[in-house]
Amino acid sequence: MFDPLTKLSESPPRWWPSAEAGQRNPSLTARLGRAVGIAFTTCFVTGLISHYHANAWAWLPPPATPAWGYRLTQGLHVLTGIATIPLLLAKLWSVQHKLRQWPPARSVAHAVERASVGLLVSAALLELTTGFLNILQFYPWPWDFIVVHYATAWLLIGALILHIAIQLPTIRAGLATPLPTARVAYDELTRRGILTTVTLSVGTVAATTAGQVIGPLAPIAVLAPRRPDQAPDQDLPVNKTAAAAGVETAARAPSYELSLVGETQRTLSLEQLESLPRQRRSLPIACVEGWSRQAEWEGPSLLDLVRSVGGDTDSVVTLVSLEDGAYARSEIRAGQLREALLATHLHGERLSLDHGYPARLIAPDRPGEQQTKWVTRIEVQA
Repeated sequence: MFDPLTKLSESPPRWWPSAEAGQRNPSLTARLGRAVGIAFTTCFVTGLISHYHANAWAWLPPPATPAWGYRLTQGLHVLTGIATIPLLLAKLWSVQHKLRQWPPARSVAHAVERASVGLLVSAALLELTTGFLNILQFYPWPWDFIVVHYATAWLLIGALILHIAIQLPTIRAGLATPLPTARVAYDELTRRGILTTVTLSVGTVAATTAGQVIGPLAPIAVLAPRRPDQAPDQDLPVNKTAAAAGVETAARAPSYELSLVGETQRTLSLEQLESLPRQRRSLPIACVEGWSRQAEWEGPSLLDLVRSVGGDTDSVVTLVSLEDGAYARSEIRAGQLREALLATHLHGERLSLDHGYPARLIAPDRPGEQQTKWVTRIEVQA
């Protein structure tokens, strides 16, 4: 009877890397692994920064300077995550011959090693796949993305550290070995050629994504889901429209009022809000999906409004939106409070409905999801 597995082991196809070829060249695998390790570490560190901005400790508020800090770290997080996809695939390709090893575990130590590799690969694939789908705002799973993504990041970095510890002698030997220049029978590429191809692939992915953060690259940002140069509304992308938030009627209502609640209370009609002295700030808006854009905002100082009901720079301020759901409330304090505006204008024009009309929060070094739109209430705690 024909056995395809036996046949494959006797005469593997041209494209199938042999175990011998892989064992002869740990230098390529080590270099690919180093690149993957650097990429995952960068993603992990910038991801922790992003998580902290969204879930800051009470005793250590997020900074307000530099104003572009979150824009840089979150843009780097998403860009590195996308670039890691071809890197990881190349790394898995370079070691796929080990999947045919038999028996799968030759000793207890070998079993631990294989288990750590399985954990690392599983966590990496889950983290990159769900992270990429989050950029597209596509969630085909029943669980909370943020909770699982954050937990998986710790699992992934732990598995990576364990893998490096186990494989450290092999990694050192591989990095110390020059890349062979001889052609490889199964793909007709030199080892250096393979590494160059992977590098070009990663660079291409990065360049065609970075346009959602770096303006001059916007025309070639074909992989960016939100290109700033194609922003349909006031030259700024929109993650969630007023229609999707269900606030169109309430935001346009002539009876709209802004309530301020602190030691005292006051209510501002739309006309009173628009008549307040306006300040101007050039601040970026940066979203967790990776896109960002510098913009010119105008509106009354949030701190002035806070002071009008008995608050000060030490107050904890909660902004409440007309929208229901996860982003209906956000908290701001310390340096961000001092620099924040309750924006009513964008690029010199009255704020559009999709950008938060009649008023929205804008503050430096802050996630876009916490730049609350359609603000209807400001609560001040001393």
